[in-house]
This record gives sequence, C-alpha cells and structure tokens, in this order.
Amino acid sequence: MRMNRGLKQEIIDYSKEIGVDKIGFAAADPFVTLKERLRVQQEKGYVSGFEKGTLGERTTPELLLPEAKTVISIALAYPSKMKDAPRSVKGDRRGIFCRASWGEDYHHILRRKLNLLEEFIQKKVTGARSKSMVDTGELSDRAVAERAGIGWSGKNCAVITPEFGSYVYLGDLITTVPLEEDQPLEDQCGSCTKCIDACPTGALIQGGQLDATKCVAFLTQTKTMLPEKYRKKIGNRLYGCDTCQVVCPENKGKDFHHHPEMEPDPEVVKPRLEEVLSMSNKEFKKKFGHISGSWRGKKPIQRNAVIALGVFKEKSALPTLIKLLKEDPRPVIRGTAAWAIGEIEKSSETYQMLEASAETEKDEEVLSEIYSVLNNTQTTLRS
Repeated sequence: MRMNRGLKQEIIDYSKEIGVDKIGFAAADPFVTLKERLRVQQEKGYVSGFEKGTLGERTTPELLLPEAKTVISIALAYPSKMKDAPRSVKGDRRGIFCRASWGEDYHHILRRKLNLLEEFIQKKVTGARSKSMVDTGELSDRAVAERAGIGWSGKNCAVITPEFGSYVYLGDLITTVPLEEDQPLEDQCGSCTKCIDACPTGALIQGGQLDATKCVAFLTQTKTMLPEKYRKKIGNRLYGCDTCQVVCPENKGKDFHHHPEMEPDPEVVKPRLEEVLSMSNKEFKKKFGHISGSWRGKKPIQRNAVIALGVFKEKSALPTLIKLLKEDPRPVIRGTAAWAIGEIEKSSETYQMLEASAETEKDEEVLSEIYSVLNNTQTTLRS
C-alpha cells in the first residue's frame, strides 16, 4: 500500500531546499528486463570490470535492503561550458578532463544530498531504513532514474532529462517507506543516431548498447599499455569522453551552473601536459585529488598525457619523452613514450637513440613498442 502523497511532497520540497535539481520515485521491484540486458552484456564481453555486485544485487533492491519499498532517484545538473578555458597551442599543449570530472568529485556532492534526504525521511517515519549509493553502488543509476521518471535512457547510454539534457549526476536512495511512484518518460531519441555515428571507437554498438571495453571513457582509465588502434582516438583526453553527449541534440544550449562546487578550475581540468608528466604522487594528489578523474591515480593520466603529445606531434616535448623512455621505472610509460617519440619525429637521430634504448631495455612489451617505431622510422628514412 502506497503512503499518502503528503510525505512524498514534503520530500520533494525538502530536496529543493538542499539543492537537488530533480527527484523521482520508483517501486523497489526487481529490474527484470535490465537483468537480461546485463546478462547479454556479460556474455558478449561488453563489461568494463568496474561493475559492482552480482546480477541479482544489481537488479533486485530488496537484496540490498530487506523490505525495500521505494527507490528514490535524484539528479544534479552540472556545467557543460567552462569560462576562461586556456588554449592548447603549439609549444604549450594541454589535455582535458571530461565534464563529469569538473569541480569537486560528484560522488561526495551527491552523497551529502542523499545523507540529508535519508535523515529527513528517518525523522518523518519512525523505524524507516534506507541505503543510498552513487555510481559505484550495485544498482544501475540509469535504470532507477528511468523508472522514476527522471529521464529516458538515450542511445548514448546516458539518462536524458527534458530540463538538463544528459548533463546530470545521478544518485539513488532505497527506502523501506512506501511512496507513490512516478511515471517513466517516453523515449524521445526517435530515429536520431548522432551519438552512435560520432563515437570515436564505435563503442556504441546500437542504440542503448555499449561495448564498455571500447569506450574512450573506459580506455582512459585503464592502467596497462593502450592498444595502438585506440591511441589516436583518445587525442588529448586525459580522463573520460564527452563526444556522445556533445553531439546530442537534446544537450544543445544546455549549460547549468547551479552548484558552485561543480565549477571547473581551468588549470586543473585543462592542464599542461608536460607539467602532468613531471608530477610526483604528492603533487598529483594536491592538484587533482579532489576531482573524480583522479580515482585511478596518476599512471593512467600520465600515460594519456604521453599519448596526447604524440597525437599533437609536439616537437618541443621530445626531450621530456626521451627522458621518460630512458628513466621512468614504469614499463607502460616507457613503452608509450617510445610510441609518442615515433609519432613526433622519424629521424636518424631518434633512430639511433631508440636503438640504444633497445639495448638496455628489459621489458618485452616496451621492446615491442621500440622495435615497431624503429621499423616505421627505417621505412620513412628509406623512402
């Protein structure tokens, strides 16, 4: 039995007071169709490995909170445009963090809102129990938001809201309190395939189906050597990818600055690439530790910075890259530096330097990168 609408309205009013941009209510029934979709994703090898929980836990709220009756979905709009963004120019190249990593880590922001909502409900209903999660929890934020009427699930695998487009962070709160549920919105993507067509790596297999292992956002977070076929696709992205959101017609003109803590620091989210490469762990944490894009540590970010310099063919960065190839203790960085050097310059001088590096290098993967560059350089010099 659903509780009276009075409490639901009180929760809605309070959510506005604490800065929640949109809130929706869904029944805590199992997500049956989602479970089947997730099973197919697993069978096809489309999962990233970052997912938490079993298929049952990811689709059955009552496994996470016994006697669950309602799942509340909240959305907070984030900015899509940056003021005073520094330019990336020859001799002073910069990388970029995706919009979802601008400002303070959104996990912290949403958890604070969800904690306040949780406390509010507990004050209103004696004995009420709840469990909240943001992004890294078992439940699919997207499926909950879709059921709760926050937005529809777009072909780009993002929840698209009529008010804010897909530039929203999502959070969930499962509660034992029965509340009247909202109606899902109709899919409004229609025949549009702009996101599918624009995906740099073809990770969007079809509308609403993503091969996470090909997604640039996922690839920027890996810690191993990045397959060569994806390096130029990444460009100067240090973390994440916004392409499928930027091309979406529903996001045209959408730019909201409701939350000061989400505002980007241009020097943080569009940093100088060579400065990123010279950072110690302490310096990295000081500059980037408060943003969500730092969660995997500095190694993937630095690897991506090396790739970016190679993609830019930035000659002024050659001394830095040669130093990394010769001195960096991490094989992934040395190997990537070898590739970037080969992209920037194919000369007899670099050939000799790479030959010398090959003589002292012990790691097979790095040697493979060096020999590949040597072969390409030799072909170029002959021609």
